[in-house]
Amino acid sequence: MDRKDSSDLASPVVPMSAAGSAEGFSSILFGPKDLLQSPPPLQPDCFHDLNLDQIVKQAISGFTEYALEAFFHQPLRDLDALAWRHEVFRDLEAAPVYQALLSFAERMRKVRETLTRTGKFYYVRQKQAGLVAAAEDYVAVVSALSADLASAKPTSRGLTAFGAWLSDHVAGSRFTTLCAEATAVRGAMASLRYSLLIGAGTVRVSRYNESGDYSDIVTRTFEKFRQRAGKGRDWKFPEMAEMNHVESGILDRVALLFPEPFARLSSFAETWSAFIDPVILRFDREIQFYLAWSAYLAPLRQAGLPVCTPKLSRTDKTESVEATFDIALAHKMVAAGTAIVTNDFHLDGPERVIVITGPNQGGKTTFARMVGQLHYLAALGCPVPGASARLFLFDRLFTHFEREETVATQRGKLEDEVFRIHEILQAATSDSVVIINEIFASTSLTDAVELATKVMTQIIERDLICVCVTFLDEISRLGPTVVSCASTVVPENPVERTFKIIRKPADGNAFAIFLARRHGLTAEQIAERIVS
Repeated sequence: MDRKDSSDLASPVVPMSAAGSAEGFSSILFGPKDLLQSPPPLQPDCFHDLNLDQIVKQAISGFTEYALEAFFHQPLRDLDALAWRHEVFRDLEAAPVYQALLSFAERMRKVRETLTRTGKFYYVRQKQAGLVAAAEDYVAVVSALSADLASAKPTSRGLTAFGAWLSDHVAGSRFTTLCAEATAVRGAMASLRYSLLIGAGTVRVSRYNESGDYSDIVTRTFEKFRQRAGKGRDWKFPEMAEMNHVESGILDRVALLFPEPFARLSSFAETWSAFIDPVILRFDREIQFYLAWSAYLAPLRQAGLPVCTPKLSRTDKTESVEATFDIALAHKMVAAGTAIVTNDFHLDGPERVIVITGPNQGGKTTFARMVGQLHYLAALGCPVPGASARLFLFDRLFTHFEREETVATQRGKLEDEVFRIHEILQAATSDSVVIINEIFASTSLTDAVELATKVMTQIIERDLICVCVTFLDEISRLGPTVVSCASTVVPENPVERTFKIIRKPADGNAFAIFLARRHGLTAEQIAERIVS
């Protein structure tokens, strides 16, 4: 009786990290240059502050088996590689292309599930039979994808190159041989017929004797006793249920009766233990990046929110974005049926720094996060929220948000803030982007202004793109590179926020006076009440 031992089958799947290469095609995600990092990069420090961790977690929630996190942790600086991704995303907007890739992904998942389940079987011959079944399914999946791509006619360089490679691969000797041998082995096994004689504690296996089938004779003999039509019952056997020792023993005896088909089965398992081509395996993983992000954007598009392909530059720091929004917040609001406020921003000429002031709970921090999200997602080659977007392609993205004091650092809140800002300024280059939220809010106003001015002066001198949310109006007046923006309120009701951030001079004092007047708390109003 065959059992799981040193003769166990090799894994039929190449590891998901296998790079794969082929003449004319390498990677659907990284283009001809293949910029994949090894080992995979860690999650960037900015993820938590910008809620990118939430965004990525939700985007890949149905794709955990593909380990897509690493792809979202690797922003690119190669404009051609980003254009390569943009083209593929545009192809996916066509229903025939999207459906072809979605069908391929779903069917390939079933192939892998079959292989995984087969690999856990105890008896070798059942493992071998499972491998043949998976190979036949794989051949059908790959053949269908090749035909579907040829019919859908994608225009991106990536899918065009892969489609051409796949067409050659399907017509090649290795694939056609796999197809022929899997079909032949399955046919040979399906043609086997044998008889079982079950006795007291014994099972006798013999070749099938057609004259020994008495089912028709028994049926006719007892037909006269039938009183009414029996109720039919369907029985569905479990799909690929694992054999027990009796079934395995029967199969061993069948193999003795028919040695040639079983020898062919064993030979197939040995020859094709790793039948999935590494290029197809890599494509199967990498295309999930596109499918996952497209699925993540779908409810936003259905809600009427704009999504666009950003225009990127490594030299021009002029930026302009229309009707954009915080994508993490938008997902929650769309699910809740709440209206979403969009915002615009732009940097022209020498402008590099956006300083945002205004009332609390007015959307300032959300705006800052939004700008950071836009830059990061654009550097992944993803479509981004907005009607249009022109952005600078950064080398590194830094964030400085408030942190709780911890015993581990043995630093006070202000000291820790100075330390973290110093680290950012040490690492940043003129091509970096910095997002700062409520700088030096833990100290006195005088000290905060002095410290923040020194930090922002260095940022300006280094020509960094920066968004700074602050309560310090003075920061918004540091020169022509600084753009002053403010969150706004409804004029008739200043406690009601519009969540619109617009270009305007900082007017914190004016707002405070207006709010005091609204509630009858100005000096004049109080004096009048006292006199009366």
